[in-house]
Amino acid sequence: MPVIDLYTWSTPNGRKVSIALEELGLPYTVHEIDITKDEQFAPEFLKISPNNKIPAIVDRDTGMSLMESGAILLYLAKKTGRLMPADDARYWQAVEWLMWQMGGFGPMLGQAHHFLHFNRGKAPYAEERYGKEAQRLYGVLDRRLADRDYLAGEYSIADIATWPWASRFEWQGIDLTRFPNVRAWYERIASRPAVQKGYDVPARGNRIPMP
Repeated sequence: MPVIDLYTWSTPNGRKVSIALEELGLPYTVHEIDITKDEQFAPEFLKISPNNKIPAIVDRDTGMSLMESGAILLYLAKKTGRLMPADDARYWQAVEWLMWQMGGFGPMLGQAHHFLHFNRGKAPYAEERYGKEAQRLYGVLDRRLADRDYLAGEYSIADIATWPWASRFEWQGIDLTRFPNVRAWYERIASRPAVQKGYDVPARGNRIPMP
């Protein structure tokens, strides 16, 4: 029987949780929240996600409901005892890079999507600002991956949180060949069957973009 009710849409934040659920092998039921039709503002969804954002989950085992993708990933990792390093130093590195994604890599790239992909030509200052910040953040990620395969040394929720945002590199004006360590990490994660399945949730036949 499904353990998790997942309320989601095909966005980087939504894909974080569906990928994690696939990696963990937790059975889940998908509830589509079509943000193009403002379904995230429905009163029944507000009870689960007070900030009217996807993703959100309800754990039928515990009755716990959670919004915010980073909190959900931490919850699922603790629930299963997986996708976080056992070593204390690496554990906190995973938390550190998860927070980096939540505070920078996600929000800034979201702005890059808005101005560079959806509204190009309307705000040159914003295009330059967020285009440069996207390049800077990919540089940070590339340096981090220079001597390790994954952000905390082993595959963790930090990678699962960051990778879906990198999967929109084209929207961000990013040429991954300029960031070889990021490209290798991106392709390494993209080859995982759970990532391939979790990427296409809700099922629309979406394929992972490849550089």
